Amino acid sequence: MSSIRRISRQVDVGGIKIGGGAPLILQSMTNTRTTDIPATAAQINRLLQAGCDLVRIAVPDEASASAFGEIRKLVKVPLIADIHFDYRLALLAIENGADKVRLNPGNIGSFDRVKKVLEAAAKRKVPIRIGVNAGSLEKKLLYEKGVSAQALLESALNIAYKMEKEGFYDLVIAGKASSVMQTIEVNRVLAKETDYPLHLGLTEAGLPGAGSIKSAAAVGTLLAEGIGDTIRISLTGDPLQEIRDGLVILRALGLKPPGLEIISCPTCARTNGDVETLARRLHSEFESIDSTLKIAVMGCEVNGPGEAREADIGIAFAKKGGGLIFRKGEIIGKTKDAYKTMAEEIWGLIGEKSKVESQMSEERKSRF
Repeated sequence: MSSIRRISRQVDVGGIKIGGGAPLILQSMTNTRTTDIPATAAQINRLLQAGCDLVRIAVPDEASASAFGEIRKLVKVPLIADIHFDYRLALLAIENGADKVRLNPGNIGSFDRVKKVLEAAAKRKVPIRIGVNAGSLEKKLLYEKGVSAQALLESALNIAYKMEKEGFYDLVIAGKASSVMQTIEVNRVLAKETDYPLHLGLTEAGLPGAGSIKSAAAVGTLLAEGIGDTIRISLTGDPLQEIRDGLVILRALGLKPPGLEIISCPTCARTNGDVETLARRLHSEFESIDSTLKIAVMGCEVNGPGEAREADIGIAFAKKGGGLIFRKGEIIGKTKDAYKTMAEEIWGLIGEKSKVESQMSEERKSRF
């Protein structure tokens, strides 16, 4: 992985910094009806608890723009208004407290309309993301260049340069396709030829699983090259999965603190216990814990503790039933009840970690 991140210009989205060397920002988008204010606010709060930094909301009509303002009062995370077709909805969203606006140059209409959005955004210091998708390119570009990385690039830069001529510079650019290679190509060029903060994602990636892998291939490749300032893993279904997958990608690349990680072996003929069931039960119980523990579930003595010696706590299923419990590669005991013992050990380690962190905090306070 590249040890040097591309340094872009920086924008401020409701107090969250994007670009300029700021930490990678993780986004998602609500899939409730925006006019259902309680449901949308509840989903946003769940996303926030899961680790989301920014949330985008579709604003397809005036009623949704009005609801946007009410939702804004109920949540403590910056909100992005997603606008297509009608520039007036962008104006309404800005009036109703949008922290950022996403515009699609492929369907927003003439630049005279865009200029009105720029004026309103500049007054309230609201950044704009130019969101270009392969599926909604301008007709002229689509006719001349087809669905291609070059068409995506020109679409984004044409309007970005026009905006800058109007004196508006708080811009983020996203060039997305459902093709992994097109997405990589367009963002490599954007990273090389511009200093805009880049929002990464694979559009229409599909369902969790295949869509997650395709997204990891596109987004992970770019992040590993030092490209990207904010990401969204677009998946069909519950947006919480987008945050889970996004965190896995960012943590795997060292771009977010590691968090709680469960590693498990793929199993084979040597497996002495139900690795999958135990791993899933532990994941279900501990996935929401904010901790940097690494937990290992191994099917036999070959995989654990040897191959999982870096784990804070782990189990290796034994031939005669039960399993060996180990910490950092050292066996500390045996158990017949794998789940109960592992859960107790994990909670114990979480308690130990919290105690140490609390002591460290007190020590820091005493220095001042």
